[in-house]
Amino acid sequence: MSHLLDTDHLTLLAQQDGREWASIVAHINTHGQENVAASVVSFHEQILGCHNQLNQARKPAQLVRWYQLMSDLLEMYAALPLVPFDDSAATMLAGLPRSIRIGTMDLRIAAIALSRNLVVVTRNVRDFGQVPGLRIEDWTQ
Repeated sequence: MSHLLDTDHLTLLAQQDGREWASIVAHINTHGQENVAASVVSFHEQILGCHNQLNQARKPAQLVRWYQLMSDLLEMYAALPLVPFDDSAATMLAGLPRSIRIGTMDLRIAAIALSRNLVVVTRNVRDFGQVPGLRIEDWTQ
């Protein structure tokens, strides 16, 4: 395993349509699906997003939409290796400079990648670029 998909790329992958989706799929095929993974942090983010939308849903069609997305996400994550947030990632996270001003979940994803020497695949180059030593690529280009 060499590449860790950030939540933004996983969201595009789940859409299964469009130029960016096609570009991501082409990169996965180039690198080999066995070399591409998702993190438990991205899973957390996406399921939490569905959960929040379900709590706000007022119409049956909204419930159907968000439960379908949740089912689709489960299928997508089942097809990818899932990288845990383990003791190594926690140690890496604790050692990151406090001056880094990016989201908590992004920091956790970066810590997982650093602890396993993985490249983070993201469109969010500006934020992830603040993390010392982190390698990043954007596969939507």
